[in-house]
Amino acid sequence: MLLRERDTPEGVLVSVCDPDCLGETFENGAASLTVEEEFYAGPDAVEATDEEVIAGLQRAEVANLVGEEAVGVAIEAGLVDEEAVLEFDGTRHAQLLRL
Repeated sequence: MLLRERDTPEGVLVSVCDPDCLGETFENGAASLTVEEEFYAGPDAVEATDEEVIAGLQRAEVANLVGEEAVGVAIEAGLVDEEAVLEFDGTRHAQLLRL
């Protein structure tokens, strides 16, 4: 998985995606999701293990996840509720927001 963490004025923003999703656009009726390299990869993104992804998500104020593996890791760790997961062309997408 590709993991990217950024400090923003609102807190830590984390993006995680399965590598095969990068650069793809997925549809879901009237909505679409483009997994842009600029957002999910970038120069500070790293290939991450499940444990590294979980640690990054635990630091996040906001997180965006795309892909079966990325979303699955977040669900397994209890950080994302399965009921909140969206599907775009069979690809899973979830967001995490800490209030």
